[in-house]
Amino acid sequence: MTLQQLLQQRLIQAETLMREHQLWQLDAPAAESLVSDQPFCLDKLEPLEWLQWIFIPRMQALLDANAPLPMNFAITPYYEVALPDTTPGHGMILLTLKQIDALFVQDSD
Repeated sequence: MTLQQLLQQRLIQAETLMREHQLWQLDAPAAESLVSDQPFCLDKLEPLEWLQWIFIPRMQALLDANAPLPMNFAITPYYEVALPDTTPGHGMILLTLKQIDALFVQDSD
């Protein structure tokens, strides 16, 4: 499988998990909430809102455009701190994010 196919699977997996645990929002936040100079829009969005309304759509747009994907980034460390342990599906969401991160790690060798 290609990187693009694996990423597509993981994005679908993240959305499915959020939907299964009633974490997927039907209504988008106000447009001004989607614009921030803070990482993860910390000042305007909850962690799962950023995942749903920023990360997943942007990664999907890159896939749809067959554009180069970013490399060497990780979002899981943020979610390990920011996502409450009481969040439904917590462990599976973190596992999925770790799997996404693993797709973007390049060996320095």
